[in-house]
Amino acid sequence: MFQFIHAADIHLDSPLKGLEQYQDAPTQIIRTAPRDALVQLVDLAIEQRVAFVLIAGDLYDGDWRDFNTGLFFVRQAQRLRDAGIPLYLISGNHDAANRMTRSLQLPDNVTLFSATQAETKLIPDLDVAIHGQSFATAATFDNLAQQYPVAQSGCFNIGVLHTCATGSEGHERYAPCSLEDLKAHNYDYWALGHIHNREILCEDPLIAFSGNIQGRHIRETGPKGCLLVTVDDDRRLSTEFRALDVLRWERATVNLSGARSLEETLDRVSTEIETLLGQAEGRYLALRIDLQGTCPVHTELLANRHQLIAEIRGRAVDIGRGEVWIEKIKIQTADPVQINRDISDDALGEIHQLFEQMKSNPEKLAELGCDFSKVSQKIPASVKESTLRLEDREWFNALLTEAESVLMSRLTGKGDNQ
Repeated sequence: MFQFIHAADIHLDSPLKGLEQYQDAPTQIIRTAPRDALVQLVDLAIEQRVAFVLIAGDLYDGDWRDFNTGLFFVRQAQRLRDAGIPLYLISGNHDAANRMTRSLQLPDNVTLFSATQAETKLIPDLDVAIHGQSFATAATFDNLAQQYPVAQSGCFNIGVLHTCATGSEGHERYAPCSLEDLKAHNYDYWALGHIHNREILCEDPLIAFSGNIQGRHIRETGPKGCLLVTVDDDRRLSTEFRALDVLRWERATVNLSGARSLEETLDRVSTEIETLLGQAEGRYLALRIDLQGTCPVHTELLANRHQLIAEIRGRAVDIGRGEVWIEKIKIQTADPVQINRDISDDALGEIHQLFEQMKSNPEKLAELGCDFSKVSQKIPASVKESTLRLEDREWFNALLTEAESVLMSRLTGKGDNQ
């Protein structure tokens, strides 16, 4: 029996552009998280006394700012060497874009697969054959899997590949391949990288994406880590996910249906924060809160949004004792009065109808003389990129909904006039 670790998409020292624009963001914790997660990966390998470690691409995140990124990896690889653990890795699209790695001297326990063709590395003591190929260029659209070597007879065969496989939303279609392409090689295990979500594509043979070891932003939520693979004496496989992330990104959807007061809203939000903090198991929690549901408090929330946001952030600080950061709060609730209102005659109904027309017909804004292009030109590019998404209809319609609620509350005297 032996064990090995399948990891991928480390993205050491990812630049995380625009992070400083977020209020009270724990920038240092977020920036060092990929390094800290790699340290935990090495800790796990040593603790479990694994036979070897596989990294299926994107160890780096493009060109380094300086050699410290590469030297940090070398130090972690040396820790594995000192424990007698070899490391096998391939370059992914982000690694291929790095021009500095060619001059980096790797420890002798590290094997980097060739980018010119697929090759096989043998571990005779275990009767293991590892097949892999690195990316030669960042934009690799060829089906690399088709060129992988045939399975070595009498060996436990592992393929290491950086690929989109059959495709995944949000990821470039690099080195695409089908499940049939992979199965045709008769390997025992395929260790895949590039897709940041953990996923088992096939049970027999086992074909898996381990996902990245550390979420980098709010689109990479939930536990992140590696797969600890056990091969028994009969070469039967089992996998166990091991979380390595030091900072956990999460989205909290808080159902406010029926909520009648700001205090009730805050209590429901607090409960959700407490739940997610417990699930994070001691990790720092970066949290986006989505408030949803049809509720009488809807108008009050939007009319007093600055107070609401301040109150939620205060609750998060109290609950997390400094270990929770609220990345963003989105108010997506609905007003039951507005939904049921007869809008045929009254002035408020006409206003509501006008807002609905603007949501369904973008040209209505132009008819009303609303030209956002001039405003957009006067806003600094850094601010514009993080706050304005005028071409995103979902974002713009949410903005219109908020504007309508604030206007209605002021017209009816229910909101603050800030």
